[in-house]
Amino acid sequence: MNAKSKHIKLQFQGFLKTPILWKIHDVMGLKQLELPKMDDFVFDEPLDTNLRLGKRVERFVSAELKRHKDISNCCENLQIQQEKITLGELDCILKWHDCPIHLEIVFKFYLYDDRVGTTEFEHWIGPNRNDTLIKKLNKLCDKQLPLLYNASTKYILDDLNLNASQIQQRVYFKAQLFLPYRSETLKFSLLNKECLKGFYVHFSELRQFEDCKFYIPSKVNWLMEVQTQTDWMAYALFHEKIEELMKNKVSSLCWIKFPNGNTQKFFVVWWDET
Repeated sequence: MNAKSKHIKLQFQGFLKTPILWKIHDVMGLKQLELPKMDDFVFDEPLDTNLRLGKRVERFVSAELKRHKDISNCCENLQIQQEKITLGELDCILKWHDCPIHLEIVFKFYLYDDRVGTTEFEHWIGPNRNDTLIKKLNKLCDKQLPLLYNASTKYILDDLNLNASQIQQRVYFKAQLFLPYRSETLKFSLLNKECLKGFYVHFSELRQFEDCKFYIPSKVNWLMEVQTQTDWMAYALFHEKIEELMKNKVSSLCWIKFPNGNTQKFFVVWWDET
């Protein structure tokens, strides 16, 4: 197996092991597609090397849906156009037990900052602070899901012999969450605490980890679980590489191996925590 194929399989395994961001209850009226648990399986479909993380996840979801015997007739990436202007895209329309479902797919990395907003949803932000959980939830509610009922969507639904009024709507919203290093245990009331994957620190705080080893995965490999057999780098080289990213205001997901052998994912961020 070449390195590319191995990485894709590991990305898929990391995707499968990432939980949905909330369970059982709705969030802002958004219902999760809660799929039955199934045994891990190997992703063996070809993927374009340049396929970005979001589109890669869509391919992974497609492969997962195909494994469920009660799910059928998946139509993916349906472009909605009005007079040659693209209004948006429906990620997927499927049938589960013959019930048609419009599914929107989301995979995110969020960091907890209680200085942002006042609610559990508002405190979760993207690694570079230009994205937030509440912003994504609002976009799903106000733009992505309502697209099903747009007049221009009717032509596509007619071809599928479907009526928008008969279609249920779900999201498949997975996320990996990160807390400030050594922060107090966070009480989750609405979100799934199983999504916690690690911690984050500001670049200026790195010296406390100078006895550790590090690895900086590429963006698509953020999906992976930490791999113990990898080319770990010492603190000095890691600090040098991360410093370049910080100068460009790019927060980075990294892997850390502590002196006792424990490993974890963590983010190094450029923005001030104080």
